[in-house]
Amino acid sequence: MTDKPINVLVLCTGNSARSVLAECLINDLGGGKWRAFSAGSKPTGKVNPLSIEVLREKGHATEGLRSKSWDEFALADAPRMDLVITVCDNAAGEICPIWPGTPSKVHIGFPDPAAAEGSHDERLAVFREVYAMIEAKIRKLIEVGPDRAAEV
Repeated sequence: MTDKPINVLVLCTGNSARSVLAECLINDLGGGKWRAFSAGSKPTGKVNPLSIEVLREKGHATEGLRSKSWDEFALADAPRMDLVITVCDNAAGEICPIWPGTPSKVHIGFPDPAAAEGSHDERLAVFREVYAMIEAKIRKLIEVGPDRAAEV
């Protein structure tokens, strides 16, 4: 067995909410055995402030988080991915770049909290709900491993 972490790329369209939440959860729950990155097919250019708020209240580090293009991870010198997860239906249906190393791919969809309307507290509540959904799936993924990701 190798000590090399399992590299995971979490994709969404805007890379501002769901994929960022999943990236932080995988990195924190993975205990150093999993290493996650996130990206978007059409990145918004900034992480949603409500994503940052939820992550901080849950105890996750948020320094260095940014909305970035999936093109960064299709380059020859990018980290080699073992698993690519799409977390929104739009990204799941898009034609993805060819990833170096031909990683496994799985779709685990979640509602878009960035689409929530209402007061700050109402929108924050939606972000918390989606965070909880993502956390449950990430815990299951880490339990079963990347080879059984489709079971999550």
